[in-house]
Amino acid sequence: MSRRRKLEKFATILKYPHVFEMTEPGKSEVRQHADTILKMNGKWKELAFPTPQKLCLELACGRGEYTLGLGRLNPDINYMGVDVKGARIYQGATISLKENLTNVAFLRIRIEQIGYYFEPGEIDEIWITFPDPFAAKPNRRLTSESFLDKYYDLLVPEAHIHLKTDDKDLFDYSVEVAEAHEKYRIIEQNENISEIRQSRPELNIQTYYERLHIDKKKTIKYLHLVKNG
Repeated sequence: MSRRRKLEKFATILKYPHVFEMTEPGKSEVRQHADTILKMNGKWKELAFPTPQKLCLELACGRGEYTLGLGRLNPDINYMGVDVKGARIYQGATISLKENLTNVAFLRIRIEQIGYYFEPGEIDEIWITFPDPFAAKPNRRLTSESFLDKYYDLLVPEAHIHLKTDDKDLFDYSVEVAEAHEKYRIIEQNENISEIRQSRPELNIQTYYERLHIDKKKTIKYLHLVKNG
């Protein structure tokens, strides 16, 4: 994609009412409508969506395909796709407008700084779908101990975290980290969801990359954690 096309997409999503982005790294304010600066901590459910209801994040949402799929399945839950790449968010944000998915929004931030943007107990659920496995930098994995620690305070009691990946090393690593983490417990781990996905609509949502993985005969793995307390 050309730089000019990327800039056009950045400019477009800043006009969308359901897209928010960081002002500066490390600051909690977000920008909406290009020039409106807001502090949304503790107010996302009430101010970012028409109906205040449970809030679920998809981290590293990319094009927002999973965020859209979950939003279609569960209109009684608000979904927010989180990513740092605006050109990718553009696709999901545009589709959600066309489909009038009022329970879908997007937030452009660095995920390692997620604690700046949400209050403790503000998030009800997290999905992590096909994240970068960071083979050479495991500390950057979204299921590393440091990231699980970041999520803990932001989640409501007994909140759920879901991981879908085709990467066995990332999956095994995530299981190992979760088993050793005293603040979470594993309630489901599956190294091949092909036999259960048809009966589990939330697992049957397929992103562009998931379809590619399946075409290459890769198995899709699933890990489900629950926050203790």
